[in-house]
Formats: sequence, structure tokens, C-alpha cells
Amino acid sequence: MAPERPGGAGAFPKPVESPAPAKPDPSELYAALDLGTNSCRMLIAQPKGSQFHVVDSFSKSVQLGHGLERTGRLSRASMGRTVAALRVCQQKIKRHRVRRMRLVATEACRRAQNARAFMRHVERETGLTLEIIQPEEEARLAVISCAPLVSTKTEQLLVVDIGGGSTELVWIDLSSVPHRDRPKAIMRLHAGFHSAETPFPAAKVVDWISVPLGVATLRDQFSDVEDDAARYALMSWFFEENLAEFAPYKDEQERAGFQIVGTSGTVTTVAASHLGLKRYDRTKVDGLRMTSDQIETVIRDYLEMGPAGRRRDPRIGQDRQALIMSGAAILQALLRCWPTDRLSVADRGLREGLLYAQMSADGVLEDGPF
Repeated sequence: MAPERPGGAGAFPKPVESPAPAKPDPSELYAALDLGTNSCRMLIAQPKGSQFHVVDSFSKSVQLGHGLERTGRLSRASMGRTVAALRVCQQKIKRHRVRRMRLVATEACRRAQNARAFMRHVERETGLTLEIIQPEEEARLAVISCAPLVSTKTEQLLVVDIGGGSTELVWIDLSSVPHRDRPKAIMRLHAGFHSAETPFPAAKVVDWISVPLGVATLRDQFSDVEDDAARYALMSWFFEENLAEFAPYKDEQERAGFQIVGTSGTVTTVAASHLGLKRYDRTKVDGLRMTSDQIETVIRDYLEMGPAGRRRDPRIGQDRQALIMSGAAILQALLRCWPTDRLSVADRGLREGLLYAQMSADGVLEDGPF
């Protein structure tokens, strides 16, 4: 299926990622860093119209949460890997002379007993000050990063961010917002899910939840189950049990006006497999629209491959192969509850949300699509 045109005809483009002009003005640059349970990711960007232009980026699997489920603490080895990655980020920030930045940590650091001591250690070793953000802010940042992918036809929207240590779900009612303003109404949520009244038609956040199960933590819960298919089934049903308090739970949705936007390595990997890509291509994946049946077909193929086959599959990759089935289990649980013909794939997330929020707060984005 061809990529969905984000937001319908005449909608705004995706963040510009072509090479930036030489030596951008440091006063215009912003940095956003996301330290998750599995990965450390950073973007450096400058405002460009109503979007932003990526100047530099960094992504590294650090497995910060490895062993956390068992011990309740960040291990010395995982902290060492993370500090090494953060030193690279610090060097990039210094080289570009970035002065505006937001550097955040999520679920692993929310849960670890020694997280505060680790934050102090990071500051001593790298000079970077990271803040541990709460689940609601993590969910909100994921939502606004996906605003460009929201269709103008969407009445009910479910945004899903599958992380390493947690999964955030946000259900948004757009039915009272004029069609052309629906993506714009999502961006306005940067001020909060329940912000004060605005002069604009508002997106209504019906419910949101942060499930403390992501691709790494869910995998660790069932690491003692040897059979591949049995482990997958147990993970999927266990995740669904954790959705019982999320409303509207298993409400029947009109497919014509219901959209899911999924942001995570799991969703983008499934999309790449569906497209049959030999090498990952963000331009083909970001904004792609998939149906429940297409996603189920990819997951069945993963199960038929088995662990050895998945390790050899270039679309999955070495960093992702150990986590793809726990992520697929989460995705299948969601689609069992809310089948859809419109799951939009978002190769974007917390970093993009951090950049949009900073730039919006500073008033440096043009009054365009948002």
C-alpha cells in the first residue's frame, strides 16, 4: 500500500531531513535527547518554516534497563555503555554550540533505585543534565510528534508509543474539530492534555495510560519460556490484560473515522518487512498506512522464521531481533482490541516531540499547518 499523504490533500510535509546549510547559526539550534530503556537517541535541529531541519543526529542501543526487572537497579555495565553514548552526544552539542536543549530519561530511570545517583554521575562525566520525565509528559510528547500524520478525516485517534520499558497510549476525540484543523489541534496538546480553554476547537483527550511493559521489559517477563510461539502468545495476552482499565476498552469503532498512529522501532520494522525493503528507508516507512490484516501477515512470517530466521533477516537487524517479537506481541494485542484499516507508521517520537515543544514555546515556528 502506498504511503498515506499525512493530513490529507494540501497537508504539511514531514520534518525536513535533507542536508542542512553549512554552518547553521548556533543561536537557532535546538537539541533533544531521549534516554530510554534500550536506546539513547538525539537530534539537533533548526526551525524551518512550520517544521524543523535536522542538522545532526545520534542513535545507539545502550540497553540501560538490562537486568532492571530482576534487580531493581541499573547495572554498572549498562551505565558504562550509556555514559559512553552520552559523551558522543555531548561532543556533538559542543561542536554545534547548541544552547537550547532538553535532555530527558524515561522508564528505566523512573523505576531504578539508583537512577538519581546515575543522573549525578552522568553530569559529572559528561556535563549533561538529564531530567527524568513522568509518563504523562512522555505520552504528550509522543502525541505531538505524530501530529503531521493525523488525517483530516479522523474522528477518533489512538496514538501508541511502544518503548523499551513502557508503552504509552492516548485516545483523542477529534469529532468536534473542523476537518482541516485536526492535525493542528493535536499539536496544540504540547501545552498539556487538559490545558485551559483556547479560542480554537480543541482535541479532547478521552483517556491515556502508561503500561510499564515495553519491548525489553515484556521480553524479560517471559524469558524462561523456551517455545517461541508459546512465549509470543503469552506476551500478547499478558499485555492485553494490562489494558483493562484503559477506556474506551474494546469499544467498537467506526473504521471509517478511526486511526491508530504507532511510533516505535517495532512498528517501523513491521512496515519495512511489509514493504519487502532490503535496506531500511525512512522516506518509505514514515507515514505508511497499514491494515490489521497486513500487520498480522508480517507477524505470522516472523513466527514462521523462528529465532534463527529473524536473526538473519536484514529488515529486522541485529539490534532489533531480540526485541521484535515482544514488540509484535504488544502490537497484536492492540489490534485485537481495536482492529483498523488505518494504522499510520511514525518514524518519529520523543525527540521530535521535544523539538516541537521547545520551538513552539519559543515562537520560532511559522504559523503554518499547526
